[in-house]
Formats: sequence, structure tokens, C-alpha cells
Amino acid sequence: MPPGKECFTELSWKWPVYWSAPRTLAASLALVFAALSVPAWAYEFDDSHFHLTNYIQEGIDARQFLKIMGTRVGRSTLFGIPLQQEWSYSNSGDEAPTYYLDSDAPLYYYSFTDAVIATEYLKLSPSERARFDPMITGFNPADMYAADHVRRVLETFPGVFEGIGEFSIHKEFVSSKTAGGPASLADPALDRLLDFAADAGLVAIFHCDVNRPFGKQNAPPIFIEQARRLFAKHPRNTIIWAHTGLGRVVQPVDGHIAMVESLLGDPAYKNLYFDISWDEVAKYAISSPEAIQKTSEMLNKYPDRFLFGTDTVAPKDAKSYYAVFDLWKPVFDRLTPAAKTKILKGNYERIFDAARKNVRAWEKNHVRQGGTTAAEPQTNGRGIR
Repeated sequence: MPPGKECFTELSWKWPVYWSAPRTLAASLALVFAALSVPAWAYEFDDSHFHLTNYIQEGIDARQFLKIMGTRVGRSTLFGIPLQQEWSYSNSGDEAPTYYLDSDAPLYYYSFTDAVIATEYLKLSPSERARFDPMITGFNPADMYAADHVRRVLETFPGVFEGIGEFSIHKEFVSSKTAGGPASLADPALDRLLDFAADAGLVAIFHCDVNRPFGKQNAPPIFIEQARRLFAKHPRNTIIWAHTGLGRVVQPVDGHIAMVESLLGDPAYKNLYFDISWDEVAKYAISSPEAIQKTSEMLNKYPDRFLFGTDTVAPKDAKSYYAVFDLWKPVFDRLTPAAKTKILKGNYERIFDAARKNVRAWEKNHVRQGGTTAAEPQTNGRGIR
């Protein structure tokens, strides 16, 4: 049933709009709901993981995506892909690669993706912008200057971005192809990046395979201890670990759910969340009745710590976009109503509403209108501005 007046009042803080000019709360909500065409409670989900562009920086524009979102999706993250697949004629000839598996040529970081996302966002009306939560991705997490790139993006496009990511640390096939070498969970550059993200209030979404491809069933995931140490060092961050550490060929080994729950059950990692995105991950969750049961039990046990995302890349139509959501139906059908609401909408709104508020406050203190620095650079002990 639709919520009553009390629930509508509760929803009012969950749908912040672009505050480009003073307006009453009622007027702001009217603007948002007019753009959405249906009330917020009627949407099926918010998308915590969406790529507007692909590995050759092509895709759809934000208004095309709004049409695909239609009346099924309330809000969505908005980010590109930080890596560009090189077209090496000596490698693939006239066959132009469009994906990282299409060529042996390197991938390289493409920082202009952030300007593309900001430009797409700024083309929208204020009410349309309210449905998007843009993310900064065009940096190399192995570069000590990555934090400086993020700061410059905030200064250049104030009022736009709310987080960093999705960026990759260990990723099957991708890490070894990346020009300049792979990133590491133990790299001080990553510490510097996360420290700045915490200072600015930015959400951090990162992809890190928890294991090598085709890991052994009886061996612990190779990267889990490094991940634990990283999370322990950064309790001020809001971190979303994409895909629960799984990948295309990084499959869940015995104890994967227990590993995830060991992090969720430890108060030291209370700032850590997981997104259940990507069709490659969904196939593991629904691979058997036992997998469906174990996955749904974990989600019901920790409903405040998971977000749903599609991880679709520049979808051509609604069918291709919603296919990932539909794959999860056997699991979603086993969730309690409260858990399902939190995982599909509530957690997203709580996390990204806070990011909007915190990043805008940081910008108010550090950035003048027009994108110039408002105050002398501040350091946090590691030389981060």
C-alpha cells in the first residue's frame, strides 16, 4: 500500500534536490516528484553502480538513460570508466577493440571521463539532476597525485560530484594490461586518496578481486588480509566494495559468504558496505538452490550493509539494462520486506544523501563560485591538500 502522510514526511529527507536557489521543502519535493512522474516509494530500486560510457569512452547520454530508468529506477550513480582500451594496429589491425578482452594492447587512464560526466550532468534540469549521484573515476589509484586530481575535479565542477569510483585495484585481466603497472591495496597512494575522500565526504566505490582467478577451494583468498588492513586504516571513509570481491573468473570459493560476514560482523569495519552488482556476480548467487538460500540469508542478516547495482555499461535499451535486476529475483523473493527495501533503495539514499550534504559543505569551505580555491590548502599529515 502507498505510505500515508507520516511516511511521506519521512521520505522528504531522502530525496534531496539540486539547491541552486532557495526554495521551500514543499516546492523542492514537488519539483522532484514532477520529474519522476510517480512518487518515490513506487520505484523498484536505486542503482548504486552504473557506467554511462564504456572502455572506448562511448555510450549514451544522461537524458537517454533517464528514459531507460523510466518509472522503475528512482536514482542512480553516474560514472564513466577510468580506463581507455588502446587501439593498436599492430595488435588487432582494422578490428577496433571496444572491450578490454578484445585486444592484447594496453589500457591507459583517461582522466577526461570526469569532464564528460560533469558536462552530461550539467546539461540536465535541476529536477533531473536530483536523480543522479555523479562519481569521479579518472585517476590512477597507484599515483600519489590521484588525490590531487580528485580535488581539482571538485574545484572545477563544484556542486556535481559525490564520490570516487568505481576504480580498480586488483581486477582479472585488467590489472596486468594497465599501462604503468597494477595498483595495490598496500600502496601509500591509495591511503592518500582515501584520506582526501574522507576529508571531502566522498563515497568510495572500488573494485578489488579478493582472489586470483580460479582460486583454490581450500585456500584463503589471497588479498583478504591486505583488504582488512586497508579498511582498518580508514575508518572515516564510507567504502563500498563492489561485487563482494568477485569477478568474471574470480569465483566464490568455500567460505566466501563467511568471509564477507566476518567483515560485516566486526565493528572495526562498520564503514564498509558491499554492492551486489554485475550479471557475472548474479550468476553465482543464483547458481543453485543452496546458493540462493545462503545469499538471501546473508542479506537478511545484514540488510543495512548491501546495495543493489546493475553494473551495466552504456546500455542500448531497457531490456539490456534491467536484465541484471531480473536475474536477482530468486534471491529478492526470499528477502524480508524491510531488508529488500533497504538493499534496493534505503541504503543508497542514506549513503548518497549524506555524501551530497558533506561534499557540498566541503566545497563551500574550499571552493569559490567558478571553481577557484577559497582558502589556503590544508594538509592532513600526508601532504594532501
